[in-house]
Amino acid sequence: MKENEKKAAIQEKRGRILWFSYLGVIAGILLDQITKYLAYTKLKGQDAFVIIPDVFELRYLENQSAAFSFDPVSLLHKIFHFAYFDAHPDAFLACKMVFFVVMTIVVLVLLAILYRRIPWNRHWLAMNLILLGFMAGAIGNLIDRVIHHFVIDFFYFRLINFPIFNVADIYVTIAAFALIIVILFVYSEKDFSSVFPSKKKSSDS
Repeated sequence: MKENEKKAAIQEKRGRILWFSYLGVIAGILLDQITKYLAYTKLKGQDAFVIIPDVFELRYLENQSAAFSFDPVSLLHKIFHFAYFDAHPDAFLACKMVFFVVMTIVVLVLLAILYRRIPWNRHWLAMNLILLGFMAGAIGNLIDRVIHHFVIDFFYFRLINFPIFNVADIYVTIAAFALIIVILFVYSEKDFSSVFPSKKKSSDS
C-alpha cells in the first residue's frame, strides 16, 4: 500500500511539474507575441526608435529567414541556382516558409521527447529549463511563420551591426549558451549515459 502511495505521489509531482512547465512556455510565448504585436503596430513604417544613440534601437523587420537572418534555403539557391525559383519568386518564398515550418515542428518533437526523458529532479532542473527555453523560442517564431509567413524582428544593436532579432531569438540564444555551459561544467558523461543508455549497455543488462 505504501509503495502505491509513493508511486502516486511521484506521479502527482510529475504532473505538477509538467503543468508549471506548460505555463512557463505559454508565458514565454505570450511575451514574445505581445512584443511582436507592439513592434508591428508601433514600429512598422516608422523610423527606428533610438534607445541608445549609435548603440541600440528598435527597428521593424519582416524576416523571411531563420533566427538572426540565417537562411540555409537561400544559401542552397545561391549555390545551385534553381531556375524555377528565379522565375517564380513567390514559389521560392513559399518553399522557404514550408521548410522552416517543417524543420521547427521536427525540432519541437525532438525537444518534447528529450524533455520527457530527462528526470524531474533538482539535478536536471537546468536542462529542463534549457529545453523549455528552446521550445518557447521555436513556437514563438513558428506562430509568426504560420500567421504572417515571416517573423517579426525589432531589436537592433547598431554598434556592432548585429542581425535584427526578437524575444523568441533571445530564448533560443540563452538556452544555447546555457546548454554549452551545463554540458561542459555541470553534467558528466555518467549523467547522460544514465538518461540515454547505449544499445550495447541495454543489451548487456
